[in-house]
Amino acid sequence: MDYTVLHIAVSDDEQAEILTAELADFPFESFETEDGLLKAYIPAVRLSGCKTDVDALLARRGVEGRYAVIPTQNWNASWESDFPPVDVEGRLRIRAPFHDPAPAGEMEAVVLPRMSFGTGHHATTWLMSRAVLGLGVAGRTGLDMGSGTGVLAIVAAKCGAAHVDAVDIDDWADENCRENVAANGVADRVEPMLGDVGRIAGRRYDFILANINRNVLVADMPAYAAALVPGGDLVMSGFLEADTAAVTQAAAEQGMETVAAEIREGWMMIRVKKKK
Repeated sequence: MDYTVLHIAVSDDEQAEILTAELADFPFESFETEDGLLKAYIPAVRLSGCKTDVDALLARRGVEGRYAVIPTQNWNASWESDFPPVDVEGRLRIRAPFHDPAPAGEMEAVVLPRMSFGTGHHATTWLMSRAVLGLGVAGRTGLDMGSGTGVLAIVAAKCGAAHVDAVDIDDWADENCRENVAANGVADRVEPMLGDVGRIAGRRYDFILANINRNVLVADMPAYAAALVPGGDLVMSGFLEADTAAVTQAAAEQGMETVAAEIREGWMMIRVKKKK
């Protein structure tokens, strides 16, 4: 599968964050900002369906975009050479198979991201990973919604979760998740599932992890609430601080109250609990 990268020159980090949040409403799968350049990655076959709207968004924001196709082989080679390990407060290391193992006593998740989102580098994945470490998932059943690489499901399993469904709508992400789950030795407790939120209908979870974007979180909130057991936890990220009220209000309307909120580099993580 070939990917297209959209290059956008940005004036500062704030502009990059705003554009990233808005582009996340389209099928872009990952983002990175370096030296005043925002790069947004999307499967080449999915760009045609949204390019007109993306270009209109850029025009409204007064910025120009340049598109370039990245062949699969070149993408993998570049990613593997540039992906450094990620440390989460000395308690968790997210690394690729070619990195050195984590120090003794430090949990690790081995992730070969290929073209799926979720290496731990983005602030939202880092926030979600840290939240899982303190959530108390041992012996509980969970859902990683919009799982990407499967990193959050893997971390939850390594924290003792009894079972985690890892749901993603993208077939490449599903394939990559299966690869990473097997590499981490948690295939007996993590079940990758290809599809959208409809896949969880009728299922029940003690905790749900959803690192997606504001629009999807708000739209799918009723499904999350229906799937969550009374007293269960829903941890969400993928949106900016300005969108906090919209997300917490949607959760409150479904009988869930906010119990924790954290920010990192302008991105939010919110944990809500379903009322008993």
